Amino acid sequence: MSSLRQSYYNLFSKVYDRIIELHSRDVQGRLRRALADRTGLKTGDVALDLCTGTGSVPPFLAEKVGSSGLVVGLDFSSGMLQKAAAKIRKRGIKNIVLIQAEVQHLPFKDKTVSAVTCSHAFYELKGEVREKTVMEIKRVCRTGGRFCMMEHEVPKKKFIKVLFYIRMLVAGNLGSKALLRQEESFFRGHFSEVKKEILPGGNTKVISGVIR
Repeated sequence: MSSLRQSYYNLFSKVYDRIIELHSRDVQGRLRRALADRTGLKTGDVALDLCTGTGSVPPFLAEKVGSSGLVVGLDFSSGMLQKAAAKIRKRGIKNIVLIQAEVQHLPFKDKTVSAVTCSHAFYELKGEVREKTVMEIKRVCRTGGRFCMMEHEVPKKKFIKVLFYIRMLVAGNLGSKALLRQEESFFRGHFSEVKKEILPGGNTKVISGVIR
């Protein structure tokens, strides 16, 4: 991943939470909890949150796996991880670790993770990186485990829709527009039992699938 792209996300970390709240209206974290609820995680499991950003999802995964389990938050941006670490310290959560790495080269052994999540980041991955990331998810996640992705629905309001596509443009990935039109077939090509749900409020969706 280029240093320019890392610099962008390091800077973006300062306003990231506010941008996500603006579109999803998820001030209380209810949508992140809904994402965690769909992972099938149990006490003692190991959860992996890809592109963890400022660490909004891992606390909800930590509740699922309990003190005997482990949550790994992974991101390539040091700025994002600094924000995430501050959140975790403030809440005193002990079973979350943060790792700086790239999603297409996951530093884990085969079949060591119980479930994988990715919130508001998967569509920012470019085509080749996205394909490699999916292959890595299938490699590190146990058979029968789940991959659960949360993302914005394409906004209906004109101003928010403009912001949505600016995000894609700045991320260098307007090519994801094609994926948006074929997202369910894309996931069915890689996972079984694929399910798409529009969460309350209508601005956010979860797509989940089971590792074959």
